[in-house]
Amino acid sequence: MLPRAILSFVLMSLSAAALAQTRAPGLPPVAISAQANRDPVEKSYRKMIRGMDLFERERALAPSAPLRFKLLPRHRDTDMRNIRLDVVGNTVETRVPIAADDTFVLQRDRLAFDEDAQVVPNRKARSMTWRTEIRTPGLPPQTRRLGDLRLECRVGMEAGLFSNRRNLLDRIFGALVDTPDMCSRTDPLYLFFSDQPLFSVSLVAGQRREFLPVGRLYAGASDDPEINLVLPYCDCEVLLDRSFFLPLGDTSWPDDTLVEFEPMAVSGVPGVPGAAVEASPAASEVVGAIVPGRSMRAEVVVALPKARMLRFDSGYEVWVERDRPESREPALPERVILIDPAGVVAKVRVGLPYAGKR
Repeated sequence: MLPRAILSFVLMSLSAAALAQTRAPGLPPVAISAQANRDPVEKSYRKMIRGMDLFERERALAPSAPLRFKLLPRHRDTDMRNIRLDVVGNTVETRVPIAADDTFVLQRDRLAFDEDAQVVPNRKARSMTWRTEIRTPGLPPQTRRLGDLRLECRVGMEAGLFSNRRNLLDRIFGALVDTPDMCSRTDPLYLFFSDQPLFSVSLVAGQRREFLPVGRLYAGASDDPEINLVLPYCDCEVLLDRSFFLPLGDTSWPDDTLVEFEPMAVSGVPGVPGAAVEASPAASEVVGAIVPGRSMRAEVVVALPKARMLRFDSGYEVWVERDRPESREPALPERVILIDPAGVVAKVRVGLPYAGKR
């Protein structure tokens, strides 16, 4: 276990997945609830321009994708409508247009760079978080390209879009490792967000298809019984069910690898009895007598007494059981069950997930 002082840095993108190397079996259910954070909203214009420079140097990772920046909510009550964004320096103040999807392009301004201006939205501190947005056009629905996401990480780190720091030690430690090189690790501590709440994430390259272990979804919350204590220092507070880590540095997956997302919602109609049942492409079997679309929550409680449960604000629950419940070793077979807000089992995934670099 890392010291608590370093814990908050690791959670700049909530690295609870990396921290929970060993946990005791039979952990109690984890109810996910958002709390306050201490991050400032504004970002350094100079650092963001340096991120844009890195994008130009390394755009071979995503040759057909443009670069945009994206604003995301941190709290349930964050109003993402009609946001005003300005570049503000000693003598410079320039309005930045924001698109309907909360993305924007930053224009280069030498004077703003020299004055070390700030990019400032008209929202309270700690109410929003930032990401890069690099998307190759024309991809199938519910997919992203791995090379795009690799470059998103590198640009985001160079642009200084993370600032979850609780004390001086956190800031000193962060300064040592907050670099694009972090993204070259097999399991970098960079948190991505999908467009919808997730049930599974798969990597697909040619005939090779592997799904990520659940420990790489939901910011690793399935492995951390103290998740509610550290969640206030994560920019995933209200996006936890959309968050995931990727093996960016695993070069056995080429840049053209597709990252496929299976959303929680069944046929786009969450919690509606009688909705069509969708089976995960990773597995077609069921866990004992647990059958999607028919089994109820009470049956899961009986069938999986050692499972760990995550309950999200949406009413969905994810139950996870592994052969060795005390370990998050990704090579272990795992059984993942999704229960919808009506208490009905919506989806089941059973199998051996991606185990790491080959």
